[in-house]
Amino acid sequence: MQKITTFLWFDNNAEEAVNFYTSIFKDSKITNMSRYSEAGPGPAGSVMVANFTLNGQEFLALNGGPMYKFTEAVSFVVNCENQEEIDYYWDKLTAGGSEVQCGWLKDKFGLSWQVVPTAIGKLMSGDPVRSGRVATALYKMIKIDIAQLQKAYDGE
Repeated sequence: MQKITTFLWFDNNAEEAVNFYTSIFKDSKITNMSRYSEAGPGPAGSVMVANFTLNGQEFLALNGGPMYKFTEAVSFVVNCENQEEIDYYWDKLTAGGSEVQCGWLKDKFGLSWQVVPTAIGKLMSGDPVRSGRVATALYKMIKIDIAQLQKAYDGE
């Protein structure tokens, strides 16, 4: 068991969210679902807590009611090796959600994600002139285009 596990609070759609996320990420599965009984407080038979893994990382999802909502103050970063991966995760995670900017998006449950290339650290550090060009190019993007960032880095 990992030391720290992310716990996600949903209104009443935790099961749908867990099925959605595990359908997108490799090495993902639902490991347990606890359901509310007649004693409540949720509707009997509905998911109370779902345990699941995404790419081998453990998460918990709760149907806790409408009191709390996700905000952009917390997001998940998906590190992608190439443009194909960026396109895949971007298309899957924005389905029913919304595109934001600079690789950020909100999925259909309101959870914020950043879909970024693993090379972003290299491109955004070191030579301030090069990294400045990369930042300027990045700020104009919604979904990240690795080739365009590389061109900015190279001064093309």
